[in-house]
Amino acid sequence: YPTWKRTMARRAREDQMKRFCRAQAIQRRLEEIEVTFRELEQQGTKLEKLLRDENESLADQQTQWTNQLLYLVQKKNNLMTEESDLMIAVQELKLEEQQCQLDQKLRSYMNMEEALKTPEDLKAEQDTLKQLVEVVNKRNVLIQIQEEKRLSEL
Repeated sequence: YPTWKRTMARRAREDQMKRFCRAQAIQRRLEEIEVTFRELEQQGTKLEKLLRDENESLADQQTQWTNQLLYLVQKKNNLMTEESDLMIAVQELKLEEQQCQLDQKLRSYMNMEEALKTPEDLKAEQDTLKQLVEVVNKRNVLIQIQEEKRLSEL
């Protein structure tokens, strides 16, 4: 078994572990965001009740509650933006994994001797190459979406 094949296999495993760790971190953060959403909604509900029920309270108090409510809405919007970014990252990780698998499959076909390839092998190689190009194009679209979001935020 040539050294370069062992090296490629080891790198593929390392990359897969990195993607797995990133996916776990994203999943944890999405769960944290969900919990924070619930907390913000509870706080917002309390503030809305206070604003509706306390018509005779001081104007300063109502202004303070309104400001708190606006702050909660802003915080919730920021979390929604972060959640959207994380969902894009999840899609990107899935595409990255697909690309890695297709790349390995394509390499196995390309490493075969041309004389030993059957017509089925040649077709499978072409299909794998097409799939790989599709995955790369999908990743490119995700990157463009992220760039557009970044520019719109500026």
